[in-house]
Amino acid sequence: SQSLQLLLLYHHDLLHHLHLSAMILPSFSSGATESGIVGGREAKPHSRPYMASIQYLGHHSCGGILIREDFVLTAAHCKGPCTVVLGAHDISKKEKSQQHIEVAKYYPHPKYNGTLNYDIMLLKVKLSVSNFIFKKIIPKKNGKTPANIECLVAGWGLTKVNGSCSNVLKEAREKIQFGTECSHIWKHHFRSDHMICTKFTKKSGGVCQGDSGGPLICNKMPQGITAFTFASNCNDPKYPHVFTKVNFFIPWIDKGTGFSANCSLS
Repeated sequence: SQSLQLLLLYHHDLLHHLHLSAMILPSFSSGATESGIVGGREAKPHSRPYMASIQYLGHHSCGGILIREDFVLTAAHCKGPCTVVLGAHDISKKEKSQQHIEVAKYYPHPKYNGTLNYDIMLLKVKLSVSNFIFKKIIPKKNGKTPANIECLVAGWGLTKVNGSCSNVLKEAREKIQFGTECSHIWKHHFRSDHMICTKFTKKSGGVCQGDSGGPLICNKMPQGITAFTFASNCNDPKYPHVFTKVNFFIPWIDKGTGFSANCSLS
């Protein structure tokens, strides 16, 4: 069968070089997308205070979700020396609402081994986030997301295939795909127990290089963490975008944060 390149799509030059040409997988390519939305629209400034920009040497690398005043949820492949930026809309500016906070500790899922499985991580930040930004957000437990429901994705990265990142937060709509269809396309790379995938059109667009770790929000609940897509063209509708299924990991999240609650993203 045809071989397609596997990509883990962070967005800074070093990791871009090391991971965008990382390996070849049979039949399918994965590219855990960095934060960047192809198509879509600019988000209303500061309308999504849970959004985190995870930055390396001052450059956006991945997305994340603030789930508590001292914890951010993101993708495990985003691990590295980084700073979490919260309260941002335009990451190229020094907005009064922004907080740049160092990461105190990285907690990748214990079963994550550098592959596509269990690609989820908690970041314990060194300082608690101010009340101006903080809205308590814990994903819904045991939530079911039916196929064809429309969800929202958001991020700061590539605005077109092989293009540049967006300075402002962008968002787009994607629809939940049937798990059987995801398995048909992605074969053994898709694990329906802890993954979820979406369909989209070229016109509507969606996640692309740079959206790793950013949220898939359905009915105001974070149901997914951006994980991977087709390496050569993130905007090819033949290849569903794949997300780590958040509700599968709720017991691990609760244990890691020492906190249990259900809140929606308002």
